[in-house]
Amino acid sequence: MTTRPPSPALLDALAARLGPKGFTTDAEEMAPWLTDWRGKYQGAAAAMLSPASAEDVATIVRLCGEAKAALVPQGGNSGMVGGATPDASGHQLLLSLRRMNRIRVIDRDARIAVAEAGVILAHFHDAALAEGLRFPLTLGGKGSATIGGLVSTNAGGTQVLRHGTMRALVTGIEAVLPDGSLFEGLAPLKKDNRGYDLRHLFCGAEGTLGIVTAASLQLVPAAAARLTAWVGLASPDRALDLLRRLDDDMGRALEGFEILPHGCLDAVLRHIPQTRAPLATPQPWYALIELVGDSETELRLPLETALHAALESGRIADAILAKNESESEDFWRLRDSISEAERAEGPALQHDISVPVDRMPEFIAENPHRLAAAFPGIRTLAFGHLGDGNIHYHVQPPEKADGAAWLAEHGAAVSRLVYTHVLEWGGSVSAEHGIGQMKRQVMAELDSPARLAALRAIKTGMDPAGLFNPGKLIAP
Repeated sequence: MTTRPPSPALLDALAARLGPKGFTTDAEEMAPWLTDWRGKYQGAAAAMLSPASAEDVATIVRLCGEAKAALVPQGGNSGMVGGATPDASGHQLLLSLRRMNRIRVIDRDARIAVAEAGVILAHFHDAALAEGLRFPLTLGGKGSATIGGLVSTNAGGTQVLRHGTMRALVTGIEAVLPDGSLFEGLAPLKKDNRGYDLRHLFCGAEGTLGIVTAASLQLVPAAAARLTAWVGLASPDRALDLLRRLDDDMGRALEGFEILPHGCLDAVLRHIPQTRAPLATPQPWYALIELVGDSETELRLPLETALHAALESGRIADAILAKNESESEDFWRLRDSISEAERAEGPALQHDISVPVDRMPEFIAENPHRLAAAFPGIRTLAFGHLGDGNIHYHVQPPEKADGAAWLAEHGAAVSRLVYTHVLEWGGSVSAEHGIGQMKRQVMAELDSPARLAALRAIKTGMDPAGLFNPGKLIAP
């Protein structure tokens, strides 16, 4: 699979098709989009292409296919694994979907919306709410993350416990295939037995199989009320016990259950302005719990009863319920600001991993000991979505070490130990951020040979020239 640098003739043809709003080679215009969100990967591009329609995308792909020029699709550039950053050669073309930002339809009766790839998640939330509906997937980067990026990475977020990942919410896909043809699969069919499910194949493919241009998405009724609680407890084991009890007591009203250690909260309080601790006394661990329902009254009494029983029995140490919407947002801001605060703390390795839910507390307790035995003085912070087994696991160098130098020397070995433990327990090296270029090699070395062979066969079959997002997800 060999690609070529785009020729002057190709660039001229693309410029003629897209016009000045859709084509640029200006270094300053492209610069913000050539570095990933974490600043780990810096790329270059021969040009940035910004199509306004699926037809534009199809034309781009046909022209690039004839010229064997590689395309790197990008949404909001808020990914965590370098999956939307071109390589440093300057030979690839950056394909920005941000101009394709129309919500084509919101069907209130069917509770289905069709949104183009460049629609920002927060804007989509607002549009759905204006129709009395809700899109039940959210995450810290909702102000920049786009629908196409969320589909392509099979994003998760904080409501997977009840509603599933993006794959569960996508009811149809429109995508341009590597030969330039348009797959028109937006019809939200409940039953479709025509072989392989292409809709789900594009979810999580990271732009390596097709360029997602629009998606049909499942909506749910807008919640008339929500209730948020911040709970202090001794350990993730206690948090899992509380989750199980609340799941039994609250049923579908329970939509979010996040856990974080005091170290994460402390970092947020030090680095994020206008934040404060919800509880008067620090606790080793916290759970952030969210319920939704028809009225706050129907939510508050059962939750208060359950938390009171947990306090009486010593299963939790303290708890506070948000008094209003503003306080709920303050609680969630603490959770959503962890990555930003950790970045301000200095160099660290971030691992987005998953293990079976029942083993998540055990992993959080055991893995630091494995790391400390191999790398004395190492520091760890684990937080995440307890209800779906997703751990965001940050590893910091020893306190007095030169952080950047230490990670350059030991980082790969640290991550290998973490990922080996995860796979040993039947988990995944990527829970919701994708593979991108950051995890491509480690997955190739450690994951199941059968899985890798299937992924390579699918990629080769659909994109034999390797034009779509080369260097991402699948190692040769």
